[in-house]
Amino acid sequence: MLPVAILAGGLATRLRPLTDSLPKALVPVAGRPFLLHQLDYLCAQGISRVVLCTGYRASQIKAVVGDGSDCGVEVSYSEDGDTLLGTGGAIVKALPLLGPAFFVLYGDSFLPVGFDQVESRWRQSHLPALMTVFRNAGQWDTSNVLFEDSKVVEYNKRVPRPEMHYIDYGLGVLSAELLMDHRAAGPFDLADLYHELSLVGKLAGLEVFERFYEIGSPQGLVQAEAYFSRTHAQ
Repeated sequence: MLPVAILAGGLATRLRPLTDSLPKALVPVAGRPFLLHQLDYLCAQGISRVVLCTGYRASQIKAVVGDGSDCGVEVSYSEDGDTLLGTGGAIVKALPLLGPAFFVLYGDSFLPVGFDQVESRWRQSHLPALMTVFRNAGQWDTSNVLFEDSKVVEYNKRVPRPEMHYIDYGLGVLSAELLMDHRAAGPFDLADLYHELSLVGKLAGLEVFERFYEIGSPQGLVQAEAYFSRTHAQ
């Protein structure tokens, strides 16, 4: 299966003071660092290679995860360095480790979805990128995706419209060729690339139906804690 790039470099300001001395990826959820829950799930999905795109307190993440063998995956690292590169810039820097195509997963999200289904849909689309979408209807965050006929007609994080009922689920597939023109661009937001691709008909879509869990906010952290506590008790 395709390798997975996990974006785990942000400052996590909404979780302060918890993240004053801890990167968000290592915030404990149900007794374990959140990132280890992600890696365990990826292994169970048949993923073998993961690239962690790190920035804030990167050394702490590497000390906990190591080479990934404890979770059954091979982990390598791409660090932003002194300047945070944003979600897009971090992926560009990691390209030499990722190959021609790869999954992109946000480091604060747990997504109970079949990765093989996502990869299969992307290959069938013959498009260079895919975004998984969830019919959000404004429930978890502002809906920002117009999704029709298995294609993302428009993704607009910055100026969402009332007719948009879906949201980016947090898992995508990208072809490396899409980022070649950004190699000297410096920091940028991956959301802007998704927006551009949607407007020119190059962004396939796959609707998923089970809600996501995230730790990017205090409320999300409480819900994720409840989810993992419940599933681990079963």
